[in-house]
Amino acid sequence: MSGFDGLRVLALESRRGTELGKLIQTYNGVATVAPSMREVPRESNQEALAFSNALLAGQFDVVIFLTGVGARALLAVVETAHRREDYVAALQRVRVVARGPKPVAALREIGVTPALIAPEPNTWHELLGALEEGERAGLRLHGARVAVQEYGVSNPELIGGLEKLGAKVTRVPVYQWALPEDLEPLRAAIRSLAENAFDVVLFTTAVQVIHLFQVAAEMHLEEEMKRGLSRALIASIGPTTSEELQRHGIQADLEPSHPKMGFLVKETAEASPELLLRKREKTASAG
Repeated sequence: MSGFDGLRVLALESRRGTELGKLIQTYNGVATVAPSMREVPRESNQEALAFSNALLAGQFDVVIFLTGVGARALLAVVETAHRREDYVAALQRVRVVARGPKPVAALREIGVTPALIAPEPNTWHELLGALEEGERAGLRLHGARVAVQEYGVSNPELIGGLEKLGAKVTRVPVYQWALPEDLEPLRAAIRSLAENAFDVVLFTTAVQVIHLFQVAAEMHLEEEMKRGLSRALIASIGPTTSEELQRHGIQADLEPSHPKMGFLVKETAEASPELLLRKREKTASAG
């Protein structure tokens, strides 16, 4: 297959970086993987413990799980203070909502079946839409006490939307994203972007965008990097990541048909030679 046809592809994935690099190579891309984040437990789990105490005391009506990793991390924290069976029983007494298939899988592992699941692409938009539909179907949010398991960065749009629906929202941050311990690969990627050394950039989460721009600003290369990004083909895993790119003045050129890494690489590889040529011709004519 021609695929990327030798294009230079930058990926900012951390946990599955090796796998993503191999996928890029499979589709004939020249892969550079620069990890941009690492997942770390919060130094203090007081919010999670306070949530579990309140849940067991019957002080919540709805619990929303946003990620599978977060659901499992929350369980690990809760088990330091309570029995698992008591936590599961408490969840079974409330309405549980999941943002997508990963939290659904984590919940089913402990015997909890969500009452409501957001449809693809599983962003906060679909989640709020599903909750609004649920309101019409009897899932009352007005006046409800709602806990939201967060996943590294808070989502003010989701919290605001829930509050507009009349919910009393409690944020439950469980883990956060930190920069990698070794920043040199990311710094090298930023310098290369500033020198127009990449043809395609893949983003698989919004946090990658935040960290990329944070480190670029610290290096005083933000504007140069943005110019490099404007010349490259920008592929985003889905709407949440695309929104974060837009906040930084970058427009995603492509989103895959499904918000999964395999679809992202395959569909970007197939489309990138033509899309990149068109983008650069447009940039040149505008200049």
